[in-house]
Amino acid sequence: MIDNYQKIVQGNLSNLYLDLPPDLARNMGAEQDGDGFVFKAFGGECLIRPDKILLDGKEADGVLGILISLYALNAHPDPCEILPFKAFKEFPDSMPYTGAFITHTEQVLAPHVEKIAASMDIILETLDGKASPDGVGGDFSFMVHALPKIVLCYIFYEADEDFPASATCLYSSNARLFLPVDGLADVGEYTSKKMISIAAGTAG
Repeated sequence: MIDNYQKIVQGNLSNLYLDLPPDLARNMGAEQDGDGFVFKAFGGECLIRPDKILLDGKEADGVLGILISLYALNAHPDPCEILPFKAFKEFPDSMPYTGAFITHTEQVLAPHVEKIAASMDIILETLDGKASPDGVGGDFSFMVHALPKIVLCYIFYEADEDFPASATCLYSSNARLFLPVDGLADVGEYTSKKMISIAAGTAG
């Protein structure tokens, strides 16, 4: 039985392939393989096909499938502009999603800061990440690619005798070109979940 998530993914794929843009691969930062498109998404190997989306060989028919299909539908020719980073609340119309973003993208990382620091190399390798530019701040920080044209910068503060551990997530400057704002909030949430999974040694 097809659930609502699957219906949305399949509807998005139908709309995408109904009038497939000739430059879709370039606009997504992907490679075309026949009628499919291959790229990295949330640390996995993604394949968009007319009938489904595969992530590391498994069908992505939940929230990740929706986000990837929306990314394809919103493909834009502009390159990713990383700087200046933007806080989620700086994007237009983000207010209804800001509370959930803080809870599910930033605060959820606080109990895992120590493990994330210890797992930084594998996190960066998995998510095509690298060190943040000088001056970003925090006790440590880095950038990762959630999707080819959407970069997230995570800034971490380790716990000390005065303050608990905390994390901040910033977006590449023009991330809003490539997804609607509610989708960007979900990108932050699921990238944070991926990092927690890696740090816990359970990333698959």
